[in-house]
Amino acid sequence: MSASRLPQGGRIDRSRQIAFTFDGRAYQGHPGDTLASALIANDRLLMGRSFKYHRPRGPVTAGAAEPNALVTIGSGGRRQANTRATMVELIEGLASTSQNRWPSLDFDIGAVNGLLSPFLSAGFYYKTFMWPAPFWEKVYEPLIRRAAGLGRASHEADPDAYEKLWAHCDLLIVGAGPAGLAAALTAGRAGARTILLDENPQAGGSLLGDTGRHIGAETADAFADAALRELADMPHVRVLPRTTAFGWYDDMVFGAVERLPAGSPMPERLWRVAARRAILATGAEERPLVFGGNDVPGVMTADAALAYARRHGVAVGAKVAVFAQSDAGAHAARALEAAGVGLAAVIDTRAEAADPGVSAPFFPGAVVAGAWGGKRLRAVTVRLASGEERIIEADALAMSGGFSPRIHLACHRGGKPRWSEAHSAFLAPEALGPLSLAGSANGAMTLAECLDEGARAASAALKDLGIAAPPAHFDPVEGDVSAAPARPVWRIAAPKGKAFVDYQNDVHLADLGLAVREGFAHVELAKRYTTNGMATDQGKLSNVNAIGILAEARGLSPAEVGTTTFRPFYTPVSFGALTGAAKGRDFQPVRRSPLHGWAERNGARFVETGLWYRSAWFPRAGETHWRESVDREARTVREAAGLCDVSTLGKIEIFGADAAAFLDRIYCNGFAKLPVGRARYGIMLREDGMIYDDGTTSRLAEDHFVMTTTTALAAGVLAHLEFYVQTVWPELDVRLASSTDQWAQMALAGPRARDILSEVVDGDLSAEAVPFMAARAVTLFGGRLEGRLFRISFSGELAYEIAVPAGYGEAVADALMAAGAPHGICPYGAEALGVLRIEKGHVTHAEINGTVTAADLGMGRMVSRTKSDFVGKHMLEREGLTAPGRPALVGVQPLDPATSFKTGSHILNKGADATLENDQGYVTSSCFSPHIGSTIGLALVAGGAERHGEEVLVWNGLAGEVTPARLCAPCFVDPDNRRLHA
Repeated sequence: MSASRLPQGGRIDRSRQIAFTFDGRAYQGHPGDTLASALIANDRLLMGRSFKYHRPRGPVTAGAAEPNALVTIGSGGRRQANTRATMVELIEGLASTSQNRWPSLDFDIGAVNGLLSPFLSAGFYYKTFMWPAPFWEKVYEPLIRRAAGLGRASHEADPDAYEKLWAHCDLLIVGAGPAGLAAALTAGRAGARTILLDENPQAGGSLLGDTGRHIGAETADAFADAALRELADMPHVRVLPRTTAFGWYDDMVFGAVERLPAGSPMPERLWRVAARRAILATGAEERPLVFGGNDVPGVMTADAALAYARRHGVAVGAKVAVFAQSDAGAHAARALEAAGVGLAAVIDTRAEAADPGVSAPFFPGAVVAGAWGGKRLRAVTVRLASGEERIIEADALAMSGGFSPRIHLACHRGGKPRWSEAHSAFLAPEALGPLSLAGSANGAMTLAECLDEGARAASAALKDLGIAAPPAHFDPVEGDVSAAPARPVWRIAAPKGKAFVDYQNDVHLADLGLAVREGFAHVELAKRYTTNGMATDQGKLSNVNAIGILAEARGLSPAEVGTTTFRPFYTPVSFGALTGAAKGRDFQPVRRSPLHGWAERNGARFVETGLWYRSAWFPRAGETHWRESVDREARTVREAAGLCDVSTLGKIEIFGADAAAFLDRIYCNGFAKLPVGRARYGIMLREDGMIYDDGTTSRLAEDHFVMTTTTALAAGVLAHLEFYVQTVWPELDVRLASSTDQWAQMALAGPRARDILSEVVDGDLSAEAVPFMAARAVTLFGGRLEGRLFRISFSGELAYEIAVPAGYGEAVADALMAAGAPHGICPYGAEALGVLRIEKGHVTHAEINGTVTAADLGMGRMVSRTKSDFVGKHMLEREGLTAPGRPALVGVQPLDPATSFKTGSHILNKGADATLENDQGYVTSSCFSPHIGSTIGLALVAGGAERHGEEVLVWNGLAGEVTPARLCAPCFVDPDNRRLHA
C-alpha cells in the first residue's frame, strides 16, 4: 500500500468506524472523513474519468474546487450525480459510484479516445460531423448525445423536503478561517448581529489540525476550537458550517446553501442573507502546475495533501514528492514530514531556493517534466537545472503553483478583478462599498496578517454602522510562515506527455496554443473554443493558469489579457435547494382574493386562473347545471344588479412628476392630459406594434396614477414598465409599486347599482357628480373607511368598481349585498362576467393573442396620430400590419339559435370544404347568451370588418361539427352605450 491512514493525527473519531461502498466494494472510514479522504486512506486514488479522453483521475484538491473526483451518491429519488467526493461527509451506509466510464472505472472502453486525441483537439466539434450530411441526425447527433454529460440524474421524484429562509444581520462573514474567525470575534464581542458562514463541516480553515504554529500558548488547531466555543456562547452570533455563499446580489443580499448533516429533517436549506455589511474571508486557492502527466491519480495540490494529513489523518502516499515554485513547497514538505508522511523529493523551480531541511533530496532550479503511472502515480521525471533528467519513484506528488484569492463573490455584480504583480494573482475590484475582503482572500501572506486583517475589517465595517468594535487582539504567532509568491511558472517547457490546464474538460497546453494560432486568443473566445473553465468547477483551478499561458503566447501581461466573467453560482446548487417547498401542489403559491371567504359563504364554485382561485359561479338551490347559475347571474346583472370580485386584476401605483409623460409613451393613446379624477382605457403595445395588454388607468393626483392590468399579466406588465423606467427613460421621475394584494376590489353592475352603492358610499353619486370614467377617493360608512371609486364597466351596464383596503373587503361586500337585497342583487362569477363581456364585445387575452394590433380589434382610432413617439409606434407602421385582409374582430351568431359552436372552431367560407386550407379565422370566445337566446361568439376573421352580415361555416374539426352562422358586429347588447352612461 502507498496511501494509508496515519497512526495518529487528524480531526476524526478513530473510536468509531463507518462502513460505505464505492462501485459496490465495501470500505471503512471514520466520522470526520470525507468520501475522498476515506478512499485515499483505503489506498483508492482512482475515483473518476475525465470527460473527453476518459483518462484516469484522482482528487487534486481537498475542497470545493475539485474537478476530478466527481461521483454519484445515493439511489432512487435521492440519487445525486456529479457530487464532489472531497465535499461528501462520510456517513454509515453511504453508497457511491464512479461516473463517465463503461463497463467499469478500472477498465473503461472510453479511454480509446486518448488514442484518438490528435483528432479531438480544441474546437474539433466545429470542424467535424459535416459529411455525409444525412449522418448528422442518424449517427453523429445520437452518439454525441449519448456521450454528453458525466453522471446520470434520477428519473424518480426527490422524496426529501427543502426550505428557504431569510436572515438579517449587521455583518456577514463568508469564510471561517483565521481572518473570518478574527472578524467574527471582533463583531461578536461588540454585540453586533453577526453571521459566519463556512463551506466545510468544521469551521477553522487552515487552522484545523495545525499543531506546528502557535498563537500564544495555543496551537493553531486549539485556537480555532476556543474561538468557535466563544462564538457559540454569543446569542447574537450565528455560525453556519457546511454553508456555501454562492452569490452576491443587489441590495447586499447573499445567497447561501446549507448542507445539513445526516439525520436532519432535510438535506439542504437555502438562505437569503440581507447584510448591512459583509466581509469575504474566503481564503486562496492553490494553483496546480502545468507539466506532463499532471493529471495522474496521486498528483494533487500541496494544500490538499496537507489537509488530508492534518484534518483526516491520511497520508496520500508513502513516497510523496513536492514540486513548487515558491516557499510554499518547503513549508508543505516540512509539515507533511512532521505529520508522518514519507517524502521522496522536493523540487523547486527557483535556483536560489533555500534547502527546506527535510530528509528527502532537494532539487533547486529543477522542474517535473513528466509524471508516470497510468491509474496511479509511480514515478516522476525531474529535469535538473543542468538539463539532466532523473526518474524518481513517487506514489504521490504535492504541487504548488501559487495562490489565487477566492474573489468570485466580489465580482458577481460586474466588478473586474485586477492583476497584482506583487501577489502574482488577481485581486478583488476596489471600492466595493459595504463589502470588504480580509485575509488571504485579500492577499495576506501570513497567519498573523490574516488575523489582524480580519479583526480590522470587522471593526471598520461596524464603525460605518455606528457600532463601536475594537479590533480583537491576538497573541503573537510562533512558527508563522509566509506564502510570499515568486515569479509565476505558467507551464513547464517541453512536457513529457499532455500537460493539463483544465482537468475535467481535458484542456491541455497544446489546446490553448491552438486557440491562439487559430485566432481565438481573447480570453473569452479561448474559453469557448477550448472549453477551459466551463466544467462543473468553473475554472477555479484552471482559469488563472490559462490566462498566464495566453499572456505568454501573446506577449502580454495577465493584466492585459484579463479574466472571464464571474457569475453566480460559486459552486453548483441543487434544484432541490432552489425549489425549497415549491413542489407538488405547492410548486407555486395559491393566491386567494381578499373576497375569497365572502365568495365561499355565498356558495361559490372556484376555478383556477393562473395562481388565483376565482369564483366561477354561485349555484342556488334547485340549479343542477352550471349554465343555469350563469344564465341567472347574467340576467340579474342586466335587469337588477350583481356584485363581482375583481380583486385579481393587477394594480400598479405610478408616482412621480413625470408619471403622465411616462404613461403617454407607454400607451398608444393619449394620457398626458388626462384630468385628475378621471380614468381612461389604455392600449399598451409591444415594440413590434402588437397589443401587449389593456386596462384602465386612473389619475388620482397630478403625480399619482393607478393602472389596472389583466390578471394573468400583472407581473409581466410591472416588469415591462420597470424596464422602460430603468433602462430606456431613466431620466424620468417615475416610481412604480404593485398594490394588487393591498386592495379588495369589487364590481357593482346593473341598473340598480347606483341606488345600492349610495347606501354604503358617502356623498353624491349622481351621474353628474360621478360621470362615466370618473375615478376618485371616497369614504364609506359615514367616513369610517376610506376607499377608491371608479365608474368603469366591463359588463356594459351602469357599473362601479369599489376598492377598499384588503382587510375590509369582505365587510364591504357583505354591506353591499345587504343594501342590494331589496333590489334583487346577486353575486356573479367569472363565467357570467365572460357572458356579459362577450355580449358587449369587450376583449380579453383570448382576443389579445400576441398577433393583433389595435386596428385588428376595431380600436384603430385610439392610436394617437399626434404623439411623436410611444412604444410600438414605428413598427406599427409596417406594411404587413396595415394590409387589407388582416384578421379583424367580428361577432358570430348561428343561423339556427338551437345550434351552437365552441371556442377554437375555424371560420370557413359558405360552401367551402372543411379543411385548414380554407381557414378564414377562428372563434376566440363563445358562450350562450340568455339575452340573445343563442350561442354567440367573437372571432378573428380575415377582412372581418367588411364582412358583417356574411354567412359562413363554423367548423369544429375535433368534434366533426359544422355550424352555419353569420358574421356581425362584435357588440350584441346596447351598441349605443346608453346603459353605460345611465
